[in-house]
Amino acid sequence: MSVFKDLVSIWKSEDSLSQAWAASNDMLGYSHEMFIDSIDALRSGEKNKVIKSIKQRDEKINQYQRDIRKKVVTYYSISKDVRNIDSGLVLINMVVDIERVGDYTKNILDLAKHYPKKLVSEKISNDLRIIEKAVVERFGNTVKAVQEMDESIAEELIKSYRSDLGKLSDNLVASSISGSYTIGEEHKASSMVLYARYLKRVGAHLKNITSVVVNPFESIGYKE
Repeated sequence: MSVFKDLVSIWKSEDSLSQAWAASNDMLGYSHEMFIDSIDALRSGEKNKVIKSIKQRDEKINQYQRDIRKKVVTYYSISKDVRNIDSGLVLINMVVDIERVGDYTKNILDLAKHYPKKLVSEKISNDLRIIEKAVVERFGNTVKAVQEMDESIAEELIKSYRSDLGKLSDNLVASSISGSYTIGEEHKASSMVLYARYLKRVGAHLKNITSVVVNPFESIGYKE
């Protein structure tokens, strides 16, 4: 049984655990904005000040995580209430996934910074564009599922999770290394490999976040 109904009641209360859940909601939305902006920077060829300003937001992501952990520990230390401990554990797991998404977002920004021109996925590989579009769409739907506490959206995201996107990413990496797929300049091939891998990892962490809504604690990160 999912702990999501417990989370709904927690969000409606006013203790430190409810504050932590509200902060996690904000953290996810903030991470989404940062991710979208990083892809825009990559595709538009933005450099220097724009990239730096986006990367600086990662410190806020890290601060969210520290504050949320503190609120969760404070709640259980003061209340001694272990009846809904699953909710606290779920929250800690979720913010770790959000923080990891932020790390991969920074990696994408590094690509934008060092790639000499615009990195437009469809001009490099159709498969890369498929992965990019799917992860962007999934991120938006994940935010909606969590913020609206919508189990039906979450269930659909879990059912529609495309394991083939991981295979597409792996194939791009393997074919580039083996030389069976070439795209001209070496920097294009290496950038394609890195970007495909970053997107794959973001997608995996989004799946973990989505599973919070529909899975029991012990199954978070897995497809039920």
